Amino acid sequence: MENLRILIDNRQKERLPTAPLYKKTEQILNALGCDNHELSIVITDDAQVRDLNRTYRGKDAPTNVLSFPMQEGEFSDITPGLLGDVVISLDTARAEALESGISTDERMSQLLIHGILHLMGFDHELGEDQARKMEEKSLELLRRIEGNPDLTAF
Repeated sequence: MENLRILIDNRQKERLPTAPLYKKTEQILNALGCDNHELSIVITDDAQVRDLNRTYRGKDAPTNVLSFPMQEGEFSDITPGLLGDVVISLDTARAEALESGISTDERMSQLLIHGILHLMGFDHELGEDQARKMEEKSLELLRRIEGNPDLTAF
C-alpha cells in the first residue's frame, strides 16, 4: 500500500472530515487490486459540479458524482497507475441521504464507490447487463467498507 496515492480536495466551507473518506477509498482500491495506483477526490457543491457536468457531459444540471478516468483514450498508457478523478457534490449527497433515510456518510460511501467503479471501466449506461454488474460490485464493496454484510440495497 505504500504506492497507493489518494488526494482529497475538500472545496467546502464546512470541512468534511477526510480521514474516514481516505480510509474507505483505500479499502475500495485494495479490494479492486489497485494498491499501486493514484486517484483524486474532489468534494464540492452543486454549482461547481453543475459547471463540470455542463462542460464535460453537456448536461446543465447538478449531479451527485462525476468521474474522469485517466485509463481511457489515446494517452492512457503514459501513466498506467493514475486512475483519475472523482468529483462528489456534498449538496446533492446530503439531499439524497435525507430523502433515502440514510446518513450523509453512507451516501458519500455509495457515491465514492460509484465514482471509482466508473474509473475502473464499469458503466451502468451501457445496458442492463453492465448496470447489473456494476450494482453487484457496488453492493459488495459497500458491505466491505461499511462492515455490514447484511446490506441489501445500494
